Amino acid sequence: MIPRIHQQGSNTLGLLHYLYGKGTHEEHIDPHLVASFDGMAPDPGRDPSATKRDLQHLLDQTLSLLDAGRRPDKHVWHCSVRAAPGDPILPDEQWGDIARRMVAATGIDPGDGAGCRWAAVRHADDHIHIIATLIREDGRRPDHHRSGKRAQAECRLIEKELGLHQVAPGDGTAAKRATSAERHKAEREGRERPAREELRETVRRAVADTTGEEEFFDRLAAAGLLIRKRVAPSGDLLGYKVALPDDRNGEKEPVFYAGSTLAPDLSLPRIRERWTLPAEAAASADGSGPEQPALPDVTGPAFARRRASAAAWQALLIIDQGDDGAAAAQIAAAGEVLDALAKTSAAHTRAELREAAFVFERASRSRVKAERGHDRALRQAARDLVHSGPALGRGEDGATTAMLIDMALFLAIAAANWHAKKHHAQQAAAAQQAAEHLHAAYQAAADQPMAALRQRGQRLAPRVRQRQANLLHEVLPDLAAQVQAEPGWPALVATLDDARRAGHDPAALLADAARRRELDTATSISDVLVWRLRRSAHLPAAPENPQDTTIRDKHRAPSPAPTAQPASGAANGTVRRR
Repeated sequence: MIPRIHQQGSNTLGLLHYLYGKGTHEEHIDPHLVASFDGMAPDPGRDPSATKRDLQHLLDQTLSLLDAGRRPDKHVWHCSVRAAPGDPILPDEQWGDIARRMVAATGIDPGDGAGCRWAAVRHADDHIHIIATLIREDGRRPDHHRSGKRAQAECRLIEKELGLHQVAPGDGTAAKRATSAERHKAEREGRERPAREELRETVRRAVADTTGEEEFFDRLAAAGLLIRKRVAPSGDLLGYKVALPDDRNGEKEPVFYAGSTLAPDLSLPRIRERWTLPAEAAASADGSGPEQPALPDVTGPAFARRRASAAAWQALLIIDQGDDGAAAAQIAAAGEVLDALAKTSAAHTRAELREAAFVFERASRSRVKAERGHDRALRQAARDLVHSGPALGRGEDGATTAMLIDMALFLAIAAANWHAKKHHAQQAAAAQQAAEHLHAAYQAAADQPMAALRQRGQRLAPRVRQRQANLLHEVLPDLAAQVQAEPGWPALVATLDDARRAGHDPAALLADAARRRELDTATSISDVLVWRLRRSAHLPAAPENPQDTTIRDKHRAPSPAPTAQPASGAANGTVRRR
């Protein structure tokens, strides 16, 4: 159940016209009162003799208790309460009880006999609107400070008592949702999303792709946005606003949104934090500390995806073993990688990756302050993905995309479990939802390269296949039977044989890959092992010719040095991989 305190207004009759009207899309059905301050307010919806002006006069009667100079300009309080999708349709009596509880909890009518006058209107199955006049019967103003949080708390109690869907509590870090007017406007204009959400997505991608203010604003302009900068008398830049060129108000002027109203972390000061490295973090990022050195210039989409997979692996280490600030920074930067991956993805994965990036945005912020600088490798990986250009979706590009999505899926699950351990319910739910979209994207991306690898494995000589089966039973005796029963087992056979031909020790690689993270929650253990092995052994992600069972010398590379491994399980949480 979701309450929303709307902006205070000055026109009681105007709001009543909306509540009792047909709605912008004629979606209002049978508008009528379900409750009021005295239980006897006129109902212009059901009583033919009552008018909306009658109800307005009754509600605003307390204004006459005040001199004209003491009357508030914004005296109309408006709250909507909406049931969650899937909740049962509640009768009017229950909605009336909910309305009385909401005005009591928010301080509008606390039950002391002198509260504000209010009425609750129902014009749809799943929600009500409460309208009140912000002058009490005794002429005083109501104590409705922090009414939004008080309404949320009361809704959590109502959900438990009525057995409704329990909405995850927030922590004040969520981006402001599009209003119903903004959503209806998007529908009328045929937009996929409200302007606010389109702008948020565009600005987030621009942040992920830039290293300074000039480049950032150039990127926004290149994306077609209108930009207004707020400049101090000294000439210093204080903030910015953006608008879609074709999003206009009633006066045909562009509708601008400040970065801070799009999302808390898109204000100019917060964006600048990403561009400024603390001294110790800068030293680490430059290779003088324990973190990885700066990434080299990117030469193509496949190479960028391999390096991004490596950066994601280091991020998993930090989320599992690092302090809270460093983990929060990695999770925030993971959102930038998802934005960049969605921007450069092939058509068959684009929709799911875009949805994954969109919902993960909520998981990228919490009350834990991100320690910027520790996330440099992931943020660099995001820029590399963008600058390397879009992937073709086939061959090495397509296979390394599947490899990166597989790693991004682990990142999303690790983020979900980290947030769950911190009791960040909304963020944990968002990360889990992103993981589901990533799973769908992985299946689309991995279909062709895994099919090619399976074909290679099936064409290997029986003695080679038996050798790899013996190796599997030796290294992973508890999982061997399950892996061999999976469709991806022939692809793992081909990968183990490729590793041997490239000069690696397949047993050592397999043991290392199995230690890196848990495997028993994976839907396809063989798929996970294939990508881990091919990345760590620097094997080509997809063969140029599926019938070729040799690995060319140019792909050979020594086995990488062992590295510290993340703790078993996705942060020892309960979210499963796929």
